[in-house]
Amino acid sequence: MEHAREQDRSEETGEYRDSDVAVVGMACRFPGAESVAEFWRNLKDGRETTTFLTDGELLAAGVRPDELADPGYVRAAQLLPDVESFDAGHFKVPGDEAEILDPQHRHFLECAHQALEDAGYEPSGYDGQIGVFAGAGMNTYLLHNLAERYRTASSVGHYRLMLANDKDFLATRVSYKLDLRGPSVNINTACSTSLVAVHTACLSLFAGECDMALAGAVHLRVPQMRGYVHQEGMIFSPDGHCRAFDADAAGTVIGSGVGVVVLKRLVDAVADGDTVHAVIKGSAVNNDGSAKTGYTAPSVTRQAAVIAEAQDVADCPPETIGYVEAHGTGTPLGDPIEVAALTEAFGDAGGPGSCALGSVKTNVGHLDTAAGMAGLIKTVLMLREGTLVPSLNFRAPNPDIDFAAGPFAVHTALSAWETGGRPRRAGVSSFGIGGTNAHVVLEEPVPPAPAARPRGAELLVLSARTGAALDRATGNLARHLRSAPDADLSAIAHTLAAGRAAHPHRRAAVCRDTADGAFTLAILDPAQVPTHEAQEGRDTAALVLGGGVAGPATGPGAGQLYRDLPEFRTAVDACATALELPAVTGPEALLTTGDGVADFVLQYALARVWESWGVTWGALIGSGPGQAVAGALAGVLTLPDALELARAHDAGESPTVPATRLAPAALPLAVGGEARWLEPHEAADPAFWAKPPAAEADPRALEALLAEAGMLAVDAVPAGAPDATALEALLHALGAAWTRGVAVDWHARYPAELARRVPLPTYPFERTRHWVEPPAAPAPSAGTAAPAAAAPAAPAGGATLRPRIEAADAAEQRRIIQDYVRTQVATVLGRGADDLPDLDRNLFDMDVDSLILIDITARLGTELGRPVPSSSFIEYPTIRAFSDHLVGSWHEDGDQGADGAEGAAAPRRTSRRAAAGARRRG
Repeated sequence: MEHAREQDRSEETGEYRDSDVAVVGMACRFPGAESVAEFWRNLKDGRETTTFLTDGELLAAGVRPDELADPGYVRAAQLLPDVESFDAGHFKVPGDEAEILDPQHRHFLECAHQALEDAGYEPSGYDGQIGVFAGAGMNTYLLHNLAERYRTASSVGHYRLMLANDKDFLATRVSYKLDLRGPSVNINTACSTSLVAVHTACLSLFAGECDMALAGAVHLRVPQMRGYVHQEGMIFSPDGHCRAFDADAAGTVIGSGVGVVVLKRLVDAVADGDTVHAVIKGSAVNNDGSAKTGYTAPSVTRQAAVIAEAQDVADCPPETIGYVEAHGTGTPLGDPIEVAALTEAFGDAGGPGSCALGSVKTNVGHLDTAAGMAGLIKTVLMLREGTLVPSLNFRAPNPDIDFAAGPFAVHTALSAWETGGRPRRAGVSSFGIGGTNAHVVLEEPVPPAPAARPRGAELLVLSARTGAALDRATGNLARHLRSAPDADLSAIAHTLAAGRAAHPHRRAAVCRDTADGAFTLAILDPAQVPTHEAQEGRDTAALVLGGGVAGPATGPGAGQLYRDLPEFRTAVDACATALELPAVTGPEALLTTGDGVADFVLQYALARVWESWGVTWGALIGSGPGQAVAGALAGVLTLPDALELARAHDAGESPTVPATRLAPAALPLAVGGEARWLEPHEAADPAFWAKPPAAEADPRALEALLAEAGMLAVDAVPAGAPDATALEALLHALGAAWTRGVAVDWHARYPAELARRVPLPTYPFERTRHWVEPPAAPAPSAGTAAPAAAAPAAPAGGATLRPRIEAADAAEQRRIIQDYVRTQVATVLGRGADDLPDLDRNLFDMDVDSLILIDITARLGTELGRPVPSSSFIEYPTIRAFSDHLVGSWHEDGDQGADGAEGAAAPRRTSRRAAAGARRRG
C-alpha cells in the first residue's frame, strides 16, 4: 500500500496520520462463536473449538465404514452450526433461489449486513460510497449437493445455477442486496484472501473510490460432519489439534468460518463520531515468485519482505510492535520458515521475548480463505481491550525454530498488554498457497471523544420485519443496556435511529438513562412503549392545532423546551420579534402568559421542532388559537399577521387581515368547525380569517377525513404521563408517530455533536432451512465391497509391494522402490513407460512439487503397509537418494522391511539448514 510517508503526529503518543484506516465495524461466525462477543469470550477462556465426532455421527453424515476403518482417519472437525439456514425473506431472495445459493454467499451476506449495523450505518442513509472487497472458498455445496441434480437442467437452469454459485458474484450480490454503490471486487488468493481484501479496500479508500469499505471472506466446508485421513507431511493434524510453533506440531484442522470488517479513513471516522476498534497503520502484499521448492512451498525471503514493507508503509519500526498474529498452521516445516521470516524482518528489535507470538488456528483451526480475518479480528479485539489472549497447545518450542535469534516468544496466558506508555501495536500475517503473502500493521484505537452532555431523555426506536423478530430485538437491546450502565445514551439512541433500516413492525421507548431504558423495554407497558405495524404510504401526518392547550409542554415545561431545544428557541424568538416585544420582557415570557398568544407561540414553535426533525405535514387542522397557527404554517398568513389575529381573537376584537398579504395555501387546510378541506378561494378570503375561530370539528368526522387522505393525526401539543417532562412527552409523541409510519429524518434529529455511533445488538435474523440434499450413494453390488475413498494407484502388475519387499534383500528393495517411484513420477508428468525419469535428477527441477511428492510417499506407504516420511524428498530430492535413504533406515533399525510399522523408521525432523541445503542442491 502506497500510503503517505509523512509522520505528522508523534509516534510516542500514537496519534493518527491522514493515511490511517479505522476498523469501525466487525461481524463474524467462527467455530464455537456466532458473534464477535462470543469469539472474544472463547479467546479469553483459551477455548479450542474442535469437535470430535462419533462414529455414529460420521456414518449418519455419509462417511463409509471402510473410511472410518482407516487407521489414519481423524474424527475431528471445526464446525459452523446451522450452515444450511438463511433469512431469505430479509434479503428478498425467493425460496427456490435460496436453495441453490452457495451457503458461502448466504453467510457472507448476513455477516456483511451485521458488520454495517455494528458500525452504526444503514446504507440508504449514508451519503458516501460503500465498497465491497470479498472472497470465498471452493464451492463444495455445488460439487456435492447440486451438480448431479442440475446435470440435465435447461440453459436457464444452468444460468441460474451459475449466478447462485460462482465466486464472481459474491461481492456484487452483497452490493445489490444492501444497495452499496462503491467498488465491488472479488478477491481470491487462497489462505491470504482476507488480508488481501483488507489491503485492497484500504487502497480504494485512499484512491477516493469509496468512503467506507466492507472487507472479508468466507469458507464453508460442505459436508461439514466429516473427519479426514491424516497423511504425514500434509497440513492435516494427526489428532485434531493445532500446536503452532510446538515441538509436536504436525498440522491443523480445516474449518468453516466467515468474517467481515468495516473500514473508513480514520480522519473521517473520528469526524463522523464512529467507534474505532483499531487502526490500520499500513499493509503490504507480495508473491514468492518461483524462487522456492514448489508452487505450494513457502518462502522465507518473500515473507520477510512483505512484513518489512508493511512496517515501512505504516512507519512503525519493529521495536514498536508488541505482538504478531502469525499464519501459524502448526506444521513442522511451515512454522520454522515463518519464524525465520519474522526474525529476518524484525532482527533483534526489542530484545528476546519482547514481541508476543500467537496463532488463532490453535483455537478455531484453519479457515482457509477466512483464516486471515479470524486473525485480524482477534488482534483488533486484543488491541481494543488491552489484553493478550493465549495461543493454545504450546508446550515446548519446535527445535527447528531459532527463537533466540529474534524477539519472539509464544504467548500462552491471558494477560494485560503492557507497553510502558507507548501505543499498542501488532502485526497480522496471512500467506496463501501459491505464494501471495499479506501483512497488516495495527495500532490500538484512538480515544473516543467525551460523551456529550445528557439531554434529559432519549428516544429509543426499534423495528423488524415481523413481530417475533421485533420482540427478539427488544430483548437483545434490553440485555445490552442492562450490561452497560455507563453507556452514552445519546449515542445509543442515534445509532438505533440513524444506523438501522426502518421495517414495518416498530417500537419506541423514551428513557432517562440506560437502566431506565432496560427496565422500560423489559416491562413493555403499552402506554409507555407504543408498538405498531407501520402502514405503507402513511409517511406524512396531519398536524392538529387547537385551543386551550394543556400538558407537560405548557407552562414551565415550555420554558424548559426553550432552554433545551435550539429549534424551539428560534421559533419563539421569531414570534417575539414579530410582536416587537421590548427586550426587557424576553421571548421566554411569551410562553407563560396563559393567553391565546401563548397558545399560538407554543404550537407554532412545536410545529417548527417537528419540521426540523424531518416530519412532513400532509395537512393542517386548526381550531381556536390553532386556526391562526395553521394559517401561518400553511404560508397563507405572515407570522406578524397570524400573531395579531391570535391576539385580537383572544381579546374579543375584530381583526383586520390585509388581503394583499394573503398567499395561496401550501398545504390542505381544515380550519374551523367543519371536517372538510378549505377550497382555495376560502383560504384566500380575508373575511374568513377575520371571523372568530370556530370550535373544534367533530373528532369522528375528522378521523374519517384523515383516513380517506391516508394521514395520521399528530397533536401539536403532546399529551404525556403525569410525571413526564415536556421533552419526554414530545419524544413519546414522535416515537408514537414513527411507529405508525410517519417518516422522521433522524440525521436532522441529532446535531453533529450527538451523532455518535456505538456497537449494539444487530438484526435478529429469522433463519430457516434452505438446502438440497446430496444424491444418495449407490449401494454396492452383492458380494462386492464399497470402493475405497481416494484409493492409491497400484504399481505395475497390480500387486502390492509388501510381499516383494519382504522377500528381497537390501539391493533388490532399493530397486523395487526406485521402479515404483519412477513409475509414479512418470505418470504425474504424463510420460509413458519408455520415458521414466533419471534416478539422479533433482525432482524439483522436473516441476514435481512438494504436494505431489507427499502424495507419492503416502501411496508408497499404503503399498508397504507402513508410514514413509514425506519430508525425505526435501533432504533426498533424487529417486536414488530417496530409495537409498528409505531402505537404509530400515536396516539401520534392524528391520529388513518384512514387518509392519513396528520397525519403521520414525519421520525425520527437517531442519532449516537441511531444507536450505536441499534447495541449493536443487
